[in-house]
Amino acid sequence: MTAGAPRGERLVFQGADLNRLVGTVYRGGARPVLLLHGGGQTRHAFDDAARRIAGAGFLAVTLDQRGHGESEWVANGAYAFADYARDVEAVAAALRRESGLAPVAVGASMGGIASLSALGRSPDALAGLVLVDVTPRLDRSGVEAVLGFMAERAELGFSSIEEAADAIAAYLPHRERPRSLAGLRKNLRRSDDGRWRWHWDPRFIHGTRSIDQDAAATETALLAAAAGLRAPALLVRGRSSELVTEEHAREFLALAPDAEYADIAGARHMVAGDRNDVFTAAILDFLTRRFGAAARALSAAD
Repeated sequence: MTAGAPRGERLVFQGADLNRLVGTVYRGGARPVLLLHGGGQTRHAFDDAARRIAGAGFLAVTLDQRGHGESEWVANGAYAFADYARDVEAVAAALRRESGLAPVAVGASMGGIASLSALGRSPDALAGLVLVDVTPRLDRSGVEAVLGFMAERAELGFSSIEEAADAIAAYLPHRERPRSLAGLRKNLRRSDDGRWRWHWDPRFIHGTRSIDQDAAATETALLAAAAGLRAPALLVRGRSSELVTEEHAREFLALAPDAEYADIAGARHMVAGDRNDVFTAAILDFLTRRFGAAARALSAAD
C-alpha cells in the first residue's frame, strides 16, 4: 500500500432480500463511488482503484455482490441480473442516507449490467455510471467462453492455489503471471475436503435463477435503460475485449449521446486486471471532472 493511502474499513450492508453484503470503504471525501466487480470475482478486484479514488477525494466502496466473496449465498438461489440490480438500489440508498449524496457506480461486466439495470428501474438511484467492458449487447460466444471457464472447476475445485493459478494462466496467456498468489487466494475458499474452490455460489451460473437466464429480456431492458440514461456516464472498453465489440460500444454511445468513451489498448475483458494503471486513470479523470468539485467542497465543509 502506498504511504498515506486511505485505509479500508469493513462494512456490512443489507441487500434487497435482507441478504448480507460485505464491503470495504475507503474514506477520502463525501461523494460515494460504489465499485462492483464482475461475475466470479470479489471486491478485492478493485482494491487498488478504490484507494486511488479515495485519495482523489471520494468515498470509495468496494462490494462483494450476492453469492460472492464474503457476502451471503442467498437461500433461494436468486442470482438473476434483476436480483443484482435490486441490491445495487439497496446499497445505493444506504450510501445516500449516510453521505447525503447518490453514489457513482463503477461496474465491471456483471456489476455494470446490475448498475445500468438499476438506473433503468430507478433513474435517480445513481448520480453517475462507469461501465467497464459491458454494454447492453454482448458477444454471445464470448459470454459462453467466460462462463465455460468459470463452470469448469466450480464443483471439483483445485488441489492447491498453484493449480488454480495454472488454470488462469492457461485461460489468460496474454497476462503476466503474478509473482505472489496472495491476490488469487482472496478469490478462493478452502472447503472441508481440503480443495480450493472459487469464492462464489455455483448456483450463480448453474441455478434455476442464474445470470444466464432470460438473456433476450435482459438485453431489451438494458437497451431501454441506455436510451433513457440521464446520469453522466463513461464506457471503458478493453480494446481486445472478447465480449464487447467496437460496434457494441458505438451502439451504446448512440443510445446515450452524452456518455464518454475510453478504449484501453492492451486490455481484454478483465480491463482492471490487464491495465489497472490506465483503467484507473480513465476513471479518475471522469470522476474528478464530473463530480470532483462537489466532492471537495462538501469534504472541506465537514
